[in-house]
Amino acid sequence: MMGRMSDEILVFDRAAVRAHRERAALLPRADRFLRDEVQARLVDRLNDVKPRFDLALDLGGGDGGLAGLMAAAGRAARIVTLDPARRFAARHADAVVGEEEALPFAAGSFDLVVSTLGLHWTNDLPGALWQICRVLRPDGLLLAALFGGETLWELRQALTLAELEVSSGAAPRVSPFADLREAGALLQRAGFALPVVDGELLTVTYPDAFALMRELRALGETNALRHRQRGFTPRAVLLRAVEIYRARFGDATGRIPASFQIITLTGWAPAESQPRPLKPGSAKTRLADALGAVEHKAGEAARPGRGK
Repeated sequence: MMGRMSDEILVFDRAAVRAHRERAALLPRADRFLRDEVQARLVDRLNDVKPRFDLALDLGGGDGGLAGLMAAAGRAARIVTLDPARRFAARHADAVVGEEEALPFAAGSFDLVVSTLGLHWTNDLPGALWQICRVLRPDGLLLAALFGGETLWELRQALTLAELEVSSGAAPRVSPFADLREAGALLQRAGFALPVVDGELLTVTYPDAFALMRELRALGETNALRHRQRGFTPRAVLLRAVEIYRARFGDATGRIPASFQIITLTGWAPAESQPRPLKPGSAKTRLADALGAVEHKAGEAARPGRGK
């Protein structure tokens, strides 16, 4: 059994995360374009995998876009959804209200786990990945997308500069995200075999920073840091941040770009059938023979006229 998380790694207020998702469920789905795009890309990756999965778990299912795409593509016979928000979970026929950090499923329950833009809100990402690996059957697949460290760097800069100008101090307003370089090690640490991690930077343009903030609210991606400044951001700070954003990053028409780094994690639960590296000294063909060269012992100089 995993130990209890310490205060040092409690970065996020999970009650706030749930509240933000409950509020997001009341907002128009059209404002969740980014999630729909990432879900479509995940299903494209899933279509490259030959097996059809019997039982899949959709972590943070939200509106059900990913489950719908998977069902339409015939990728899973049955899909169970887990979501922290009751309003989102109620939209699914086979759903559980729960947390990614405390999966309420028995070991070896699923042969596929998918997650769209939810794991970056976990306080204990290694622990969450370990639990996912535990609920997968041998040779079961994890396919997850989460935000990486380059996400919203423009908004972060604009808000910081605005607060320094208006309030003479800057509060943390954009959450820390996963590091692409460390993600592969986290998968291995959680027990996954054949881990693959890659990242891509999506740039989405908006009429102004207010439109970007509306989409973040509809995604449930507003500030949930434990040590965030409580209360509403002063209007003067927001207005100045919008001005700075447009001045620094806006195009000739006034539209502003927003960067979203999407990190995709792929890993398989260990199984005896998976390929394994050969043991040292087990090779049946010498490298020298394959290269058509002459092998020399360590410290032995090659003689003239021998080899090529």
